[in-house]
Amino acid sequence: MSTEPRTVPSAITAAATEQRITAEVIDRIAPSTDPRLRRIVTSLITHLHGFVRDVELTESEWFAAIQFLTRTGQKCSDERQEFILLSDVLGISMLVDAVNHRQPSGATETTVFGPFYTGEQPLLPHGASILKRPEPAPTLRVSGHVRAADGKPLAGALVEVWQVDANGLYDVQDAAIPKGHLRASFRTREDGGFAFLTIAPVTYAIPTDGPVGELLRGLGRHAMRPAHIHFMISAPGYERLVTHIFVAGDKYLQGDAVFGVKNSLVAAFDRDHVEFDFGLKPLAA
Repeated sequence: MSTEPRTVPSAITAAATEQRITAEVIDRIAPSTDPRLRRIVTSLITHLHGFVRDVELTESEWFAAIQFLTRTGQKCSDERQEFILLSDVLGISMLVDAVNHRQPSGATETTVFGPFYTGEQPLLPHGASILKRPEPAPTLRVSGHVRAADGKPLAGALVEVWQVDANGLYDVQDAAIPKGHLRASFRTREDGGFAFLTIAPVTYAIPTDGPVGELLRGLGRHAMRPAHIHFMISAPGYERLVTHIFVAGDKYLQGDAVFGVKNSLVAAFDRDHVEFDFGLKPLAA
């Protein structure tokens, strides 16, 4: 057994004032720490401490923040991710998206994943309906092609789609909606084509019955998202594409609660048909 004395970090003393404590906390990160983790945590500590100094955060305000984050976690479930919702409304999801998905010419732009993806759905045949119950809305045919950024058709690509019901809710938000309603998976044909039947998407509000809703109300912000259909498209050798297509003319295109609209993703929806082609970015060599 080693008789070497243990190295114990020095106690934070009176010298560790509000100007000194940040450096002390960072200095205690072990030299063996993974370099990327060190960089992330060092930056996090630096910015969080700077924030506290900048606003001169009170103890009661910090405790309120801890309570808010606790309630955010408690609101999460297998069918709802309140932390993703929080990330979305603060614009963090779209900032991470922008940093990580600088698309080349020919590749479709990405947008937020959202909190209501429920996993890969059963494959349906080309042109099938994704409804599991009748809806008080006209049928809409959605079609298009999946290609590489250079234009090459991608056969066998997995196209996953999901959207809200005519009442503005996802199946996991309303017990009366059959599970898997307005969700499906498809494989593209030899020419990269896909097609399915659905209903026109509607403008809807993100959930406001939790901490995120409280925050929006406190900031005087609305909770509305413009009408859209979610797409996630995967193919071997290409980056997975997470995106939407938005309905042209929706009044919330310029004020999406989660900042997810990009002009290239806005499509003209005819009365009963919309066509939209997707381009995938090749994986880095």
